Amino acid sequence: MKQRRRIYYSESQKALMWERWRKGESLQHIAQLFNRNHSSVQGILAQTGGIQPAPRRRSRLALTLAEREEISRGLVAGDSIQSIARRLSRSPSTICRELKRNSGQAGYRASQADQLAWDRSLRPKVCKLVEHRMLAHIVADKLQLQWSPQQIAGWLKRAWPRNEDYHVSHETIYRSLFIQARGALKKELLEHLRRTRAMRRSRHHTQKTDDHGRIRDTVSISERPAAVEDRAVPGHWEGDLLCGSSGSQIATLVERQTRYVMLVKIASKDSESVVNALIKHAGKLPQELYKSLTWDRGSEMADHKRFTIATDIAVYFCDPKHPWQRGSNENTNGLLRQYFPKGIDLSVYSQAKLNAVARRLNERPRKTLDYETPAERFHRTIASTG
Repeated sequence: MKQRRRIYYSESQKALMWERWRKGESLQHIAQLFNRNHSSVQGILAQTGGIQPAPRRRSRLALTLAEREEISRGLVAGDSIQSIARRLSRSPSTICRELKRNSGQAGYRASQADQLAWDRSLRPKVCKLVEHRMLAHIVADKLQLQWSPQQIAGWLKRAWPRNEDYHVSHETIYRSLFIQARGALKKELLEHLRRTRAMRRSRHHTQKTDDHGRIRDTVSISERPAAVEDRAVPGHWEGDLLCGSSGSQIATLVERQTRYVMLVKIASKDSESVVNALIKHAGKLPQELYKSLTWDRGSEMADHKRFTIATDIAVYFCDPKHPWQRGSNENTNGLLRQYFPKGIDLSVYSQAKLNAVARRLNERPRKTLDYETPAERFHRTIASTG
């Protein structure tokens, strides 16, 4: 089979790639626009880690192409450097430097000189994490604790509120990880991000949803009290199962106001086993801190009435294919995949190990909590109710 010739993308084609990538389209879908394989597009986007480079702009002080053309015409006409400089309202030394730097073997050509100047003017701004190595070490240490770049940036502002030398944006941290040419953070630290990817992915990237089945006598989330919806009072939880291989799973619970996480070992996915484990776990919390539970429509909660009778905890169910109605739990399940990747057997983890992982999440500062940790908020809540 005849091999297709290598394609060179124009700047407008690259701009279209970046536009579609920001919208969350897949590499394969973008590549179809150019009748190419996804690896062709990936090669372009991966050069900067999936982060679109900022558009380059010429300095207002730099010579323009029109000025260079005037220089070229003046030289052909035999004009002196001083007379060319006067016509352009430039210093003669500016014209001298231009001729010295950007003349080719065939003499001075305006278009060639303009391109040479443009290529030479590329000056990447030195990353703050390169200039301040102590800050880079602090960031690296927190990444190794599985803190997100946003959590690190928020925590730094709290820890050093008046010292901007220790402030860095989460975007700078991401760029330093995904663009290795910066030389700020080691590539190995990518392994500590929530989702280990070679490139930064758009926030609009599509996520799959799944409706697990139908349950009888459910109470819809629309009937949940308004105080639960606006997170005004503590004690209202969101739950789901995180599934692994061979039918293994763990229950994940998140308190809506404080984002406090608890993990529960489940022996089997059948409704009786799940409800038994949740009933046993509910007894570990004061009743004031466990008033309701919002779940999706998975069949594992078919026995929800028995759970409510045993615990006096109301259970509300999301609408079909509306996982964002328990967004705190969905987000937490995504974070947990850093510790429990898809396809592994979750049954090998003891309850003690699950508690340790939950503690890791609860001791991370959260942007939504003004960079306090869920543990701080939750324990303050316990103290106030006690």
